[in-house]
Amino acid sequence: MALRRKPTARQQRLAGELRRLREAAGLTAREAAALLGVSPVQISHIESALAGVSEERLRRMASHYACTDGEFVDALVAMATDRTRGWWEEYRGSLPTSFLDLSELDHHTRFRRDVAVLYVPGLLQTEDYSRAVFSSRVPELTQDELELRVQHRSARRVIIDGSAAIPYNVVIHEAALRIRVGDRMASHAQLTRILELSEADHVNVRVIPFDLDGFTRAGSTMTYVGGAVSKLDTVIRDTPLGTVFIDSEAQLSASRTIFHKLESASLDLDRSRDFIHRLAKEL
Repeated sequence: MALRRKPTARQQRLAGELRRLREAAGLTAREAAALLGVSPVQISHIESALAGVSEERLRRMASHYACTDGEFVDALVAMATDRTRGWWEEYRGSLPTSFLDLSELDHHTRFRRDVAVLYVPGLLQTEDYSRAVFSSRVPELTQDELELRVQHRSARRVIIDGSAAIPYNVVIHEAALRIRVGDRMASHAQLTRILELSEADHVNVRVIPFDLDGFTRAGSTMTYVGGAVSKLDTVIRDTPLGTVFIDSEAQLSASRTIFHKLESASLDLDRSRDFIHRLAKEL
């Protein structure tokens, strides 16, 4: 079987989980290979996401690694055997792979939580707002590149306003609501969009106002997405070097704690809606 040249983030996650299981069992790659009757090179290719793994072999690996969490193993099998070619495939070769990885992650997400400090979260953005955000990129995008990114971001909203919408909780700072990424009209339309989307039972938007005392987490912008099981949750952070997917249990736990603290410090749902409505009236 030919090796993959560019594994997806989902394939890399599966590979990383299998490597962690082996290491937790105290086995070297050579020892694991001997137990499975394969070469150490095959183990290396599987654990680097350069090669896939069958259901039968994956379950044997889990057994040899003494993993007794059946739900987790079933989730790994689903990852290994998934052959979904989603809507995002039409953008392959036209957009950076990180955009496609985000879409694939969206597709398999059980729930999503966003914390936003300076920008409205992408899933809540209007096309004009998204266009203004992407227009600020350095180096500057061509018009075609810009429109592809706007279209892709709009298509990703299917997870909150499509037929299979997921629970979506957002904590957004007043700064992100006030900063005019576009002009006054675009800002008003953006606030209106947030109000419209927040009317859905599965979309909860809470606001952290400027006058909140003791707000110390201004740098806590993040996205937390729920995997098939909690061990497969992922935190997404945007950095100057690109999108980073975080999956260590320690960092997932810390991110859950941060989100719940921010959620507790924010206005409740009704007061948040009233707050956004007042900001929209000011425009």
